[in-house]
Amino acid sequence: LTAPPAVAVQFNVSSNPCYHEPMPDTCTSPPSPTPLPERFFQRDARELAVALLGKVIRRRLDGQWLAARIIETEAYLLEERGSHASLGFTQARRALFMPPGTIYMYYARGGDSMNCSAQGEGCGVLLKSGYPVVDAVSPNSSLARMQQLNPQRNGESRKPERLCAGQTLLCRSLDIRVPDWNAQGFNADTLLIEDDGYHPEQVIQAARLGIPSGRDEHLPYRWVDAAYAAHCTRNPLGRSRKPGHDYHLLEHDTALRSAVSGALPCSQA
Repeated sequence: LTAPPAVAVQFNVSSNPCYHEPMPDTCTSPPSPTPLPERFFQRDARELAVALLGKVIRRRLDGQWLAARIIETEAYLLEERGSHASLGFTQARRALFMPPGTIYMYYARGGDSMNCSAQGEGCGVLLKSGYPVVDAVSPNSSLARMQQLNPQRNGESRKPERLCAGQTLLCRSLDIRVPDWNAQGFNADTLLIEDDGYHPEQVIQAARLGIPSGRDEHLPYRWVDAAYAAHCTRNPLGRSRKPGHDYHLLEHDTALRSAVSGALPCSQA
């Protein structure tokens, strides 16, 4: 497995013997992850979508912290026709009308999808895809558990770089399900998003995927960490994609500043 250059060491477990398997009895417990503060989510959904890139979702399951880095997000606003909230308030969608940072879950193509609410009623961010993280908190055994949770159709283990390459694959690999988490808050003991110090250098901005024609499908509200473009739902840098037309490659800080303006229209043609 070859990881992107910016994070080439993420699958290297610490040389500290505490994180080798089997773990000696004399070792201390691995560090506990630190959740993002509530104020982190109190921003426009488009800005939040960029800010979430590079952050790590951690899910504690049977004493293990499973982990994936967020590499692709999509923003949705109440006033645009591509959003669920634009269809009106329902109990199933109530999380989008709750405080920023509330988890919104729904089913897509037979699988679970995870979002979080943002500033402003009806606005949120879809966590579109991720990339497995192996570190002191989530060692190799955690990656193995994710592969058990999300095997290929033939039963064989899915390659790490494909484990979370899509919204339903991400949720399946972390065992995050609609009945358990819709309209819930992040929980420091069970499910959280944290900042482990990694930040994307460049961000790709493009139109969202799968939006029906006539429902604001042109809006450039999809963001991808450029270092992981080959591992997201659909590579926005594919051979048929044209820079300036199908996508824009931006420095991370520029992407944050320009996200809310939405001044970079893209075509899906």
